[in-house]
Amino acid sequence: MRDLLEILTSTALYAAAVRLAVPVFLAALGETFAERAGLVNVGLEAMMLAGAFGGILGAYFADNWLVGVAVGVAFGVAVAALQALFAVNLEADQIVSGIALNIGVLGLTGFLARVVWEAGNVPQVAHTNATSLPGLGELPIFGPILFQQNPLVYATYLLALVGWWLLVRTRWGLELRGCGEDPRACDSLGIPVLARRWQVMAICGALAGLGGVFIALAELYTWADGMSGGRGFIALAVVIIARWSPARAVLAALLFGGCEALALRIQATNTSVPYELLLTLPYLVTLLVYAGVVGRTIPPAALGRPYARR
Repeated sequence: MRDLLEILTSTALYAAAVRLAVPVFLAALGETFAERAGLVNVGLEAMMLAGAFGGILGAYFADNWLVGVAVGVAFGVAVAALQALFAVNLEADQIVSGIALNIGVLGLTGFLARVVWEAGNVPQVAHTNATSLPGLGELPIFGPILFQQNPLVYATYLLALVGWWLLVRTRWGLELRGCGEDPRACDSLGIPVLARRWQVMAICGALAGLGGVFIALAELYTWADGMSGGRGFIALAVVIIARWSPARAVLAALLFGGCEALALRIQATNTSVPYELLLTLPYLVTLLVYAGVVGRTIPPAALGRPYARR
């Protein structure tokens, strides 16, 4: 009990919660854009994996983590383009195409890792390091938690604000939301529904890819098969828990990150709880919250429905 109390009162726990929430939030933010426009992107896991692989690839060959970020984001957008082709232009079932991408990218990245690196043994690559923001990092309590992080965490703060502003405060965001509610009415008003859906899918791929890059270059520094660890699926639940709001998605992602950070720290104590059970804690809590919310939320009316001009 004393060990648990020390963990709960440690700023390191909450700093880790922020850090571990980042990849889930980035994927959830991208999915919020997609679903607001009427697209269900089950392929988030594929985009995160592609982003992680691209991040490792770019950082390895260029020996520069910024190049890794650019390559990882590009890989995420490439997978998103495939999903957009199937879901927007070919009017395929969005869930089926997303699952197919998840399976395909999981196998492809594992295969390519073994082609590029012998037996898939990837050495540690160039990565980001924690940097304290001058002035802010020295603040009591909030300084160590929020402002002694790596640059990708600070970029996420900015992306959260920009994402909220674009979706809620701009004409473009209003058009997106209209495309998710009644695409035919939007089309009659001259709003390019298909173009808007392609745009949000590209945004979704970029953000999910960046989430994968974060796992690769800010957490693990190397490649491991399936390293996204189901975070793309958790992001889908986060979107519903947050009721398609970027602001509430921050809190829902922090819930996941906090549970994961707590589970990791409890493992380091002399607890008799099996570590396998502790590893399920963040996923279990997220799903329990999801179960309490689902059924009481109202999704966009045209969510998951293909649209074609007739």
